[in-house]
Amino acid sequence: MRPEPTPPLLPGWLSLALFVLLVLGGGTVIAMTFVPGDWYATLEKPFFTPPNWLFGPVWSLLYVMIAVAGWRTWQRSPAGLPMQVWFGQLALNFMWTSVFFGLHQPALGFLVIVIMVALIILFMRLTWNHDRVSAVLFMPYLAWTAFAAVLNGGIWGLN
Repeated sequence: MRPEPTPPLLPGWLSLALFVLLVLGGGTVIAMTFVPGDWYATLEKPFFTPPNWLFGPVWSLLYVMIAVAGWRTWQRSPAGLPMQVWFGQLALNFMWTSVFFGLHQPALGFLVIVIMVALIILFMRLTWNHDRVSAVLFMPYLAWTAFAAVLNGGIWGLN
């Protein structure tokens, strides 16, 4: 006789809502706490720097996708390596804003974002065979974060 599967701790919709609240809410609070401000405005920036108004909508969409991927991974294995990597990349994501905009440290920010890119890629590799949807949800996030790393590096180099 097969053992009954363990029911999830929370219903699916509630745990999904909590993931969206954590990621989108956390990202919003951090963005409101560490605004670019005058320091960022005075920096020399690469020619390919997007307009400031673009960052909010892009990150909002990416945060929802990150949350869904995290929720899907949590449903499969809440303590597994993919989930640990997911939490790691999210911690670095939130940390980058405080390092770059809060501490005014583009060099340290570059280090944080490069490690974050590595964790995003690792998460995609870990989930590719078992949950391709989560891996695919991270593709735009990888592209935008890699672009942000180049932008961060450019700002560091110019200043």
